[in-house]
Amino acid sequence: MITLSPFVRRTAVSASALVSLALALTACGSGGGTAASTAPTDHVLHLSFLQDPGQPPDPDIYYAGQGLILTTNAYEGLLTYKGGTATPTLEPSLATSWTASKDNKTYTFELRKGVTFHDGTPFTSAAVKPSFDRRLHVNQGPAYMVSDVASVVTDGAYKVTITLKGPNSAFLSYLAAAYGPKMMSPTGLAAHAGKDFDQAYLATHDLGTGPYEITKAVVGSNYEMTSYPKYWGGEPYYTTVELPVIDNTSSQQVQFNSGSLAAILHDLPSSAITSYLGNKKYDSYTQSSMISEYLYANPHSGALKSQAFRQALLKAVDVDSIVKQVYFGHGQKATQVYPSHMMDPQYAVQNISYDTSALKSAVASLPANEKTITVGYDSSQPDNQVISNLISAQLAPLGLTVKVQSYPTSQIFGWIGNQKGAPDLLATLGWPDSPSPYAWAHISFDASGGLNYFGCSAPAASTAIANSLRTGADADFSSSATLASATGCWLNMVNVTDFMVAQPWLKGVAEAHVVDAPNTLFLAKLSQ
Repeated sequence: MITLSPFVRRTAVSASALVSLALALTACGSGGGTAASTAPTDHVLHLSFLQDPGQPPDPDIYYAGQGLILTTNAYEGLLTYKGGTATPTLEPSLATSWTASKDNKTYTFELRKGVTFHDGTPFTSAAVKPSFDRRLHVNQGPAYMVSDVASVVTDGAYKVTITLKGPNSAFLSYLAAAYGPKMMSPTGLAAHAGKDFDQAYLATHDLGTGPYEITKAVVGSNYEMTSYPKYWGGEPYYTTVELPVIDNTSSQQVQFNSGSLAAILHDLPSSAITSYLGNKKYDSYTQSSMISEYLYANPHSGALKSQAFRQALLKAVDVDSIVKQVYFGHGQKATQVYPSHMMDPQYAVQNISYDTSALKSAVASLPANEKTITVGYDSSQPDNQVISNLISAQLAPLGLTVKVQSYPTSQIFGWIGNQKGAPDLLATLGWPDSPSPYAWAHISFDASGGLNYFGCSAPAASTAIANSLRTGADADFSSSATLASATGCWLNMVNVTDFMVAQPWLKGVAEAHVVDAPNTLFLAKLSQ
């Protein structure tokens, strides 16, 4: 589901020009500077957003990347994923234990005692159904995670049984995921419901149980969180977290290098990453993630209407070169159709080997008006401009005229259901809603999926995906991925790490990072 950082101005420069500019900026920033900053004594943690999150910090609405730090630290779900691991591992959160029926339809949870919401309301089983209902009423992107809930039955204050309409092996993953349903104060939901199901209130407040309360949310300017003194897990070391919006990566690096920021958690260009990796003044973290660099082929455009042509085109992309030139040190060539860490390596193997001969032959037989293609990229992702230019340079010698064009995130998502104005190829980053393979298969390979930008239809794959949801077996999801990959609509190019750089006095970064939640940390685990 995932959008990435919201929008920045559109640019179109050559790969070499962009790399030169980025190197110049980082040479002025991360390569120079004085000694590392000293640790603060006021218990205030200074971080930043590169662009404004673009949506209110409401967990039933927010569906992007950078703003996760607000929703995942103010709210909690029944389950969570363990921090500091590469393999997604379920662990307790507001539920201390759980059981699932063999048919994946009925789930029972024992709830944590002694928890209060930020408005003082005690957390009990009475909060579960209103929290699910509110997500359905708002009906934004993540609503599907609770759409199969048939009933929520309480058994006293600290036990609840959830029954689904049908088997769903991904349900526990939904509950634990960064974008999953969070528990909200039923008292607060009733008091601030208004006519929009609390949306106005939750744009600047929160009703969660997390270690931090949202105390300021000024769109386009700055955000602030303050520690919740009655947090069940103990009050965090940092009592205040400041998150100004710094809309320029060079400015962000300058502020970090001067010691004004404790860390940069997201969206550093590759050249800056390389510079920080070589700078011993700072601590760099190349952390496991489920972020993938994908290339999408438009099956409704010119020569790409042919499945054979799409397959030949994807084979002609030299992914090894892209990894070497763009993702050195923070990404590896993908070998599976799915993002990494979703299943064992023997499943969903992506058999697309580099070979230009088929495309060169196919292009030679095309009419002149089909020999021009456009490679698009998300304008909020600077590395994708470099990647698009590299792909252009690889395809041009094979007889194609290639144009590179940037598009804002909003326009890219607008192609879903209407591909008018869409490019022939799209290079973009993405990650799944949850670590379940279904979360990626459904949003990417189903015709109505939220990341199926070009509406590529793979009916056999969709049938296999639905069957896989019932069983949850990796082998079944592997079969659906093979069918989807055969369409030539998708190429998983690079498994990307979640790179962060921090001042050496900031402790607990690796432990605070969760594999399914990019661009964010569980702030209560940080100290100095």
